[in-house]
Amino acid sequence: MDLVEKVAATVGSTKADAERAVEAIIDTITDCLKKGEEVSIAGLGIFQAKTRAGRMGRNPRTGATIQIKAMKVPKFRASKTLKDAIK
Repeated sequence: MDLVEKVAATVGSTKADAERAVEAIIDTITDCLKKGEEVSIAGLGIFQAKTRAGRMGRNPRTGATIQIKAMKVPKFRASKTLKDAIK
């Protein structure tokens, strides 16, 4: 909610409009990642969907060895501009 409030204040719009805009951005990024596309936002960074390889794991309760399946996971790589801004 803080992001929505800051967007509304910066743009000078209502919170409802800002919330729709923020949700639209998040939905667009999510849809692109589902399709395997990369999303680059200048000054912020790059969102990607990477495939994590399957591996052997251990059940913490029983100690039994289990197979963990390969899966897609979201990754974010911050831009140099963002990294420099938070130093």
